[in-house]
Amino acid sequence: MARSTTRRIQTDTWVKATWEEFIVTMDEPRYEEGRGYFDNGYMRIEMAPLGAGHGRQNSVAIDVVGLFATFRNIRIAKFINCSFYKTGVRGCQPDVAIYVGADFKLPPQNNSPIDVDLFGPPTLAIELGASSFQDDLGAKRLLYERLGVSEYWVVNVADKQVVAFAIAAGRSGQIQVSGVLPGLTMTLVEEALERSQIEDDSTLIRWLVDTLN
Repeated sequence: MARSTTRRIQTDTWVKATWEEFIVTMDEPRYEEGRGYFDNGYMRIEMAPLGAGHGRQNSVAIDVVGLFATFRNIRIAKFINCSFYKTGVRGCQPDVAIYVGADFKLPPQNNSPIDVDLFGPPTLAIELGASSFQDDLGAKRLLYERLGVSEYWVVNVADKQVVAFAIAAGRSGQIQVSGVLPGLTMTLVEEALERSQIEDDSTLIRWLVDTLN
């Protein structure tokens, strides 16, 4: 059984910690609703409430990727708020994580974090940020570079803007067209996010189908 921590962690910011402290903290009942990140000797536990903007735009991003992959016959597997651990080194819990391609192996569907050493990092990680937007662009981008994802998107919830990065050799550069989902433009994702402000899901999905078909 994991030990209880002796201190209350300052949440929604990066604090110095060991991997063991991170794991123990994530097992504590007081943080069970939190999302955990660990990298380079620091951890961040996000406890800020997630509003309608975050929830709505999260679902829209998932719909866009899922429909695009379906129409382009691209094999994917989507994971929402799932933890990925490279044991002893780093951990993350992106809003959306997606494996893409012919060769990935589906992890077992249990409550354990996905072991990156066994299944590899997700191909695409997506974070949606309101109060966390600058951190998503900064420290979390470095985390995902080190983890080895191929592509990282940050959705600015307030502006319905997508800032996307291709990652290779531990470095990232901004892109306007996805490389892991060839042909998917950030303009299309942003238009879907904008439409979601006034359109219901059925109307939005019909538009996506017409656009992608």
